[in-house]
Amino acid sequence: MQKSIQGKTGVLLVNLGTPNSTSTSDVRKYLREFLMDKRVIDIPFISRWLLVNLIIAPFRSPKSAAEYRKLWVERGSPLKFYGEDVRDLLANKLSDEYVVALGMRYQEPSIQSALEILKSQHVAKIIVIPLFPQYASASSGSVHDKVMEIVQKWQVIPQMNFISNFVEEPGFYKTFAALGKKHLDRQSYDHVLFSFHGLPERQIKKGSDGNYCQLGKCCNTYHDKNRYCYRAQCFLTARLIAKELGLTEDNYTVTFQSRLGNDPWIKPYTDIVLKDLAKAGKKSVLAFSPAFVADCLETTVEVGETFKEDFLEAGGENWDLVESLNDNDDWIETLKDMVLKN
Repeated sequence: MQKSIQGKTGVLLVNLGTPNSTSTSDVRKYLREFLMDKRVIDIPFISRWLLVNLIIAPFRSPKSAAEYRKLWVERGSPLKFYGEDVRDLLANKLSDEYVVALGMRYQEPSIQSALEILKSQHVAKIIVIPLFPQYASASSGSVHDKVMEIVQKWQVIPQMNFISNFVEEPGFYKTFAALGKKHLDRQSYDHVLFSFHGLPERQIKKGSDGNYCQLGKCCNTYHDKNRYCYRAQCFLTARLIAKELGLTEDNYTVTFQSRLGNDPWIKPYTDIVLKDLAKAGKKSVLAFSPAFVADCLETTVEVGETFKEDFLEAGGENWDLVESLNDNDDWIETLKDMVLKN
């Protein structure tokens, strides 16, 4: 009997992306590619082009470049080098039957280059893991779009398996909880804040099951009708981590950051809540940012520095940020389990 040819399995890890350097021109290039994505700014093309190229990119690039300089280290952007480390560590934990590649949705290394690596190894199957714990059209959905845009041009398309989210993976929330516990064991905090990246309300409603989404208490439970609601997934993430840490509902708050423009974004807003906490006498706060699996501009600078300054200015006394999963060994084990299960 002829032996079956199984072929190798490709694993494509994809994160958001980062400018190639902290120069204003490179940041502008990154912002243009990022914000011209129709899933990120979901308005008609002409309106999006005018907004991004004539307003946001020219005026925001110098300020964003200055923010990236606060983040940059000798190895470059943490989002990128932690991605490279995770790629290599995961490959080492898997057998030779797996090929692991890293791509960024925007800039380098590109998804195109990562897929070419897998294609050159004649993989029979590709498992795509967007490194966004919670599904959103603007993140995981955009990765799915880009991958299929590229692969559909191949003469031979291997079996494709997309992991849309991993909020319920025990290794994900347990590892975040373990990182937080190190802070809680060292000192006491008056409150814990879970700050997630925000999205325009219209994007949440566009993905809603009928008229179910109310952008309110409907996110307090997680089920079939809101399983792909980004806001509901964020609240679930916070509940799972809080449960691991033994926190009650009055011990923590879920908020959303990084809003852009004048349209309403999902609430409550982190920059407003942190001031309310300080005014309410919460002098010491521990902040999580579990929408990201690697430290980046939104964690290290926005949550770790900007929000800390705002909190202290509002009357708070201590603000600490729980580091992201980065290259944590338990996180690598979690990724390995996700690959083997899929």
